[in-house]
Amino acid sequence: MLMPSKQSLHRSAHAQRGVVLVIALIFLLLLTILAISASGRSLLQERMVGGLRNAQQAEMSADTALRGAEWKLWTTTSTVGSQLNCGSGVFTGSCYLYDPSSAVYGATGTVTNFRTSQGWFTTGAQAYTGPSNTLDYTSSSSANYSQLAKNPVYMIEDLGVELPPGINGGLHESGATGSTGTGYTNPSRHIYRITARATGGNVNTVRTLESTFAAKSN
Repeated sequence: MLMPSKQSLHRSAHAQRGVVLVIALIFLLLLTILAISASGRSLLQERMVGGLRNAQQAEMSADTALRGAEWKLWTTTSTVGSQLNCGSGVFTGSCYLYDPSSAVYGATGTVTNFRTSQGWFTTGAQAYTGPSNTLDYTSSSSANYSQLAKNPVYMIEDLGVELPPGINGGLHESGATGSTGTGYTNPSRHIYRITARATGGNVNTVRTLESTFAAKSN
């Protein structure tokens, strides 16, 4: 029986070491691919969570500004003998009498842009800085609220005299006065449309909310 020579044994051991090296490199490559994939998924999930947080911040901030504007509108007109002059007083430059023929209601008008723009738009609006008008929601110094990219803003529109359901005549938004039919009228109470816009922590995340509110007026 022939025994393998020392030279052939040496070549066989060298070849085995080469195979082990190739297999180790393959496993290392697979582990690298898995690590990169897991890292990519983690980053994607982190971005998704951040986007959801920004959206929730913007939604809640817009709602806060909306309710704050309603509260300011109510307290401004709740005093006996007090009435709201749209476009003056505490709402100077942020309250508009509804008139579809006015330039501010045109395709590129101030009110139209504020209500429909996708990005951040503040022209003709009023910043909401809390009930005391002293809060800055963009500041990082307060632990009571999350930091926003911009302070929320709102706009108020006077849609006309408050009329109950079933009364003849056009809707408030139509701009037509019409006949009250039953003789009912309450010229001291008007319907107001409030539009609020807010961002989250990122200025690219914008939410717009609207509500209607009844209050006294001239």
